[in-house]
Amino acid sequence: MSPLKWLLSVLLALGVAGCNAEWMKTHDRANSAYTTRPANYRADIVAFMRTYLNDPSGIRDAAVSEPEIKTFDGNNRYLSCLRYTARRGTGQSGAPRESLVLFLDGRLDRIVDNAREFCKGAAYQPFPELERLTR
Repeated sequence: MSPLKWLLSVLLALGVAGCNAEWMKTHDRANSAYTTRPANYRADIVAFMRTYLNDPSGIRDAAVSEPEIKTFDGNNRYLSCLRYTARRGTGQSGAPRESLVLFLDGRLDRIVDNAREFCKGAAYQPFPELERLTR
């Protein structure tokens, strides 16, 4: 192998190794975003639900589980299960809902509805803060 080809091969290998090291740093940062424990998860849920529901008053039977790391969409991340009964637009109580609350970087990221199967066996605790919401 000529010295020029050898030098190009070495430079190419170093370039690929550098890209891999940068990818690993980015990947580690992304994973830590998923595994940062949410400190104020109850307040985050209340704030989100105030804007998420058309009529946040009259919520009944609210309960939430402590955030824990579980696998969702291929990532280990903190999540909680949320159960509540909200009013319908007609003022009547709707059906009980069970939702999955996903956290990213220690803050509420999104809520996934219809999580009954995923939240089966969750250790729910009363959530009176959610029941006290008003318009």
